[in-house]
Amino acid sequence: MLVAPSRDSSPKNENSVINYSPSYMTGVEDVPLCRPVEALSSLEEFSSDTNGVAPCAAAEELEPEEDPVPEGARPIQIVIANEDDHKFELDATALEKILMQEHLKDLNVVVVSVAGAFRKGKSFLLDFMLRYMHNQSSESWMGGDDEPLTGFSWRGGCERETTGIQAWSEVFVVEKEDGTKVAVLLVDTQGAFDSQSTIKDCATVFALSTMTSSVQVYNLSQNIQEDDLQHLQLFTEYGRLAMEEIYEKPFQKLLFLIRDWCYPYEHDYGLKGGNHFLERRLQVKQNQHEELQNVRKHIHSCFSSLGCFLLPHPGLKVATNPHFDGRLRDINDEFKKQLQNLVPLLLAPENLVEKEIGGAKVTCRDLLEYFKAYIKIYQGEELPHPKSMLQATAEANNLTAVGGAKDTYNRTMEQVCGGDKPYIAPVDLQRYHEEFKKTSLQQFCAVKKMGGVEFSQRYQQQLETELDEVYMNFVKHNESKNIFYAARTPATLFAVMFVTYMVSTVAGFIGLSVIAALASLVMGVSLLSLCAWAYVRYSGEYREVGVAIDLIAEALWEQVLKPLTEQYMEENVRQTVVNSIRATLTNQVTQATKLKTN
Repeated sequence: MLVAPSRDSSPKNENSVINYSPSYMTGVEDVPLCRPVEALSSLEEFSSDTNGVAPCAAAEELEPEEDPVPEGARPIQIVIANEDDHKFELDATALEKILMQEHLKDLNVVVVSVAGAFRKGKSFLLDFMLRYMHNQSSESWMGGDDEPLTGFSWRGGCERETTGIQAWSEVFVVEKEDGTKVAVLLVDTQGAFDSQSTIKDCATVFALSTMTSSVQVYNLSQNIQEDDLQHLQLFTEYGRLAMEEIYEKPFQKLLFLIRDWCYPYEHDYGLKGGNHFLERRLQVKQNQHEELQNVRKHIHSCFSSLGCFLLPHPGLKVATNPHFDGRLRDINDEFKKQLQNLVPLLLAPENLVEKEIGGAKVTCRDLLEYFKAYIKIYQGEELPHPKSMLQATAEANNLTAVGGAKDTYNRTMEQVCGGDKPYIAPVDLQRYHEEFKKTSLQQFCAVKKMGGVEFSQRYQQQLETELDEVYMNFVKHNESKNIFYAARTPATLFAVMFVTYMVSTVAGFIGLSVIAALASLVMGVSLLSLCAWAYVRYSGEYREVGVAIDLIAEALWEQVLKPLTEQYMEENVRQTVVNSIRATLTNQVTQATKLKTN
């Protein structure tokens, strides 16, 4: 649906306020559009332009020439969207000024939010809700035929208007049928799927508004398509992840609002036809694909109440007239008729839905704290980032290819050095690794993958890293089969005991009792370690102790015994070679002497 352009592009129109007569609503306690200065003291910083709105107090209570003109209500940005880094910030000060007014902060709150795709008339609809709240006592609450529509900023065209989340600065106090008073807050949200928002941006705004509202109006155009339900599933799941506790149905009322409904001959305009249409659209059938069933089951599990309202097109003048400013005379009669049914359905005292979280009613004071808590969650990195359908499919496709190539590598390496295979030389194992790794990478590259070459390159690097890690595990497994490697720890400990025994004996013999005692202590510790290691290997208990002993023995072997052994072996080999050469030369000299003698 094309929403109407504003009648005036001047800066003054951007901060315009609704200029109604100062009449009071039935069932609303002291909530005229313009309040006395005392009642509006908490909103003094909202605007410096009253736009000609006069005080509403009686002349005997408020002298116009002595007191300043009260400021008008307007939309306030409470969640600010940062387009550079795609993050959201809460303007806690602005929200506090709205919710923490003395006569509001302890009242239970009703939050009506409108969300959906951009340029579908969400702000346009909210302005009619404002008219209803200011003229609830009148049957002609929609106003005069020549009265321009003001309130939340709206215009026609193809570019987005609202960013982040906005709330109306005036909170309406309504008396319900049972005599209790509640505070009604109207919230406008950034449209989803515009050219400047990521999937995470859209999910964050929709989830945050759903978590904090008691009634979420899901604004759609012409029909409920399958992608609308899939996006709703994604956004609500993103919201449910952010909640500390998952209740059976974490969210309250969801109303599908289908704009520009073109099939009244199948389902009538309004709530009755909409509910019948929604029941058929969300029906879970046996012959449905599992994916379609899961989407519908998820939506039913998230909301305690589901409804649908079918709204006709507002008329060609609204869609095509660039100077349309919201006057009723330019709007289709059927649209106005259904609008008169829709708005009271949401905002009439008997239909108000108070905000609840975890089964407990939420006051204005509580709502402020929930906003602060939820925005911190979405500012952090704890939650997974929602992705587009293409990106998610490409990731799944590449991960499947990685898994297949890794399985091939594991299977071929198991045939070479698996659990039932004998020990293999490390050089041969390295050669097999390089050969099988090359085969696995060729298999990965041969699979048709989505996302392009650069996207797949990251997963190829991931595959190479994982194959190297698997290879290191095979190396350790192969070394454990080497009987000499398995005997390294006891051999090292035995060597330490032998050396310390000899040192202790010699030191004691020559009278160095301190050194002898120290050597005996080291020998005793080595003996206890050997016994403990043997017990761990036999019983399988206290494996951490066995690992610690292995590490100490390995360090002793690498740092002390192995260098000494290598040096000793090198000296022996050198001496052997020298002796061999000397013997050879001696034999040659002897044979030469014999030949000369003969």
